[in-house]
Amino acid sequence: MKVVKFGGSSLSTASQVKKVYNIVVSDPERKAVVVSAPGKRFEEDLKITDLLIECGERALNTREYGDIAAAVILRYKQIAKELLLSDSIGEEISQNILGLLKGNKNNPHKYLESIKASGEDNHARLIAAYFQSQGHNASYMNPRTAGLIVSNEPGNAQVLPQSYERLSKLREHEGIIIFPGFFGYNTEGEVMTFSRSGSDITGAILANGMGADIYENFTDVDAVYAVNPSIITHPKEIRELTYREMRELSYAGFSVFHDEALVPAFRAAIPVHIRNTNNPEAEGTLVVSSRDNKNGPVIGIASDNGFCRIYISKYLMNREIGFGRKLLQILERHGVSYEHIPSGIDDVTLILRQDQIGRNDEDMIISEIKNELRADEVKIERDLALVMIVGEGMRQNVGTAARASQALADASINIEMINQGSSEVSMMFGVHGNDEKKAVGALYRAFF
Repeated sequence: MKVVKFGGSSLSTASQVKKVYNIVVSDPERKAVVVSAPGKRFEEDLKITDLLIECGERALNTREYGDIAAAVILRYKQIAKELLLSDSIGEEISQNILGLLKGNKNNPHKYLESIKASGEDNHARLIAAYFQSQGHNASYMNPRTAGLIVSNEPGNAQVLPQSYERLSKLREHEGIIIFPGFFGYNTEGEVMTFSRSGSDITGAILANGMGADIYENFTDVDAVYAVNPSIITHPKEIRELTYREMRELSYAGFSVFHDEALVPAFRAAIPVHIRNTNNPEAEGTLVVSSRDNKNGPVIGIASDNGFCRIYISKYLMNREIGFGRKLLQILERHGVSYEHIPSGIDDVTLILRQDQIGRNDEDMIISEIKNELRADEVKIERDLALVMIVGEGMRQNVGTAARASQALADASINIEMINQGSSEVSMMFGVHGNDEKKAVGALYRAFF
């Protein structure tokens, strides 16, 4: 039995919905279909979810939103019309969206949650209607009815353990289930969304709960590539990688798959098959618990920018009990989280996303670290990029760090930081933001 998820680009138009229908009905093992809201039809287009968020924010600020709401409703009506569905579907969607926009605004966060989630919810209803119009036994399934209960965290909901037992009953449901992604309900029956790209998370949760044999995640690329195709032309396709490798690559900048989405599938050891809606015959990429390391030490290279580092130096730091705790408490007071902490005996570096720290915060944090910890030196450096090489084979391979460092040196790239995870599955290099693409290219040439 398979649970299948389709992203926004796979469902952006009526012709895309028809592709999805053909893929689903071609395999009777595809029992549940998780759908996203309509995505971009072309490069300059806007996603329905983005339009809905703007609508909601305008409504909260008592600004005119009618034109945007009309554009959202028109998108659904166009899809329904081209699928030869009755006008009633479009009218139901219109009434739902306009009704939500006129809803109770006393709690702005919960108000926006319902509006954001309506993109997936309405699309699931429309797609279920299309499957039915083609003579298939398919039905829309509301997450609350199904038992998808999540934490009370708007925009960052976490699935609650009791959900899985409730979702297991869907195995007995007759016909194909069309399930909206991106949201669940808290224990009070209120809509709560996952983080963005949350339909990936819904698909993995459903696969876990229903005990699927495989979770198919359809997107708009043939496979996961060893490196970003916008940096390297025609990069190598990855046929198989582990959950841990995918998690590391997703964190470091791979946008094919939401990194949180792997957790429910990982816990149930369900293979995740990443495939292309526009080319369903392509082999795709399989994410599994373990694999044979036949490809060499590195499976992929990822990068992300927008980081900064706080460097702190203090003589005999390693002998001072509580230094690390006090340092992190300063960050906590300013609402700042860190990503990495490489350290020496007398110095430590905090790597964090620089959009967390404004210029005023920067001066205050430096001052507090100097005064409270009596540090000898504190400085912040902005505009860093993190470039990560990932591979289970790095554990058994000697000289990976040397090859990587030499490749960066040959490209005249200065390494600001090196950090190897304790799992030995990844190695991260900090470089100046301007050198990000150059560094990725140098490493790709060295290992592929």
